[in-house]
Amino acid sequence: MSDPPLLAGRIALVTGASRGIGYALALGLAEAGAHVIATARTQAGLEELDDAVLAATGAHATLVPLDITDGDGLDRLGAALYERFGRLDILVSNAGDLGLLTPLAHLDPKVWDRALTVNATATFRVIRAMDPLLRQAQAARAIFLTSGAATAPRAFWGAYAATKAAMESLVQVYADEVDTTAIRCTLLSPGPLRTRMRMQAFPGEDPADLTRPEALVPLLLDLVKPEGDPPLRASFPAWRKGRDEPGAIHACALET
Repeated sequence: MSDPPLLAGRIALVTGASRGIGYALALGLAEAGAHVIATARTQAGLEELDDAVLAATGAHATLVPLDITDGDGLDRLGAALYERFGRLDILVSNAGDLGLLTPLAHLDPKVWDRALTVNATATFRVIRAMDPLLRQAQAARAIFLTSGAATAPRAFWGAYAATKAAMESLVQVYADEVDTTAIRCTLLSPGPLRTRMRMQAFPGEDPADLTRPEALVPLLLDLVKPEGDPPLRASFPAWRKGRDEPGAIHACALET
């Protein structure tokens, strides 16, 4: 008899799952045996994901069309998941907003407000809504996608850098608060991948030179498996560089 899938029986929520990194990670979790709850604004993208999950696993994902800025909607989702599943084993908070690369003095307040809402406020609302579910899991893993811009801000990246830094602070506070529980949080920096956001930030790049998002899946699976103690920070470029060395999962905490 073959061994059961790595994540068999585990419940995973992925935000921003209709394309790019979120799509790839949701599909990877499903292929590893988890039941995936996928949220995004785009119904068509979620249905495309479900088709891929069904083809790969023979089972459907749970699709939740939801704007991550809808805090009340997140509360309702948390209540619905509690009623249906009673717990949440894996949270992947992926939805993000680049804002606009422009001098701070030229930044439209509406662009700032959107970046702040998506990157920071929505992270708070996701944590608030899903914390009761994560606390019911025996080995909960909460993964938050971040960026090097949060810790190394530079000219024209004000909206994204500042709001991602705020997101990181929220996650570090939450990680400290749940340190004595079975919940473990990780800030995962994917580095440059072939995504729509990357193309917006660097329109002159050749997409063929960039790694596809699905390459991130093996690291994610290392981070969310029930056994072990994942690091607070993980860098995909560092992990890929050192993955053939002993203890690669901890080496990935080193930013590049």
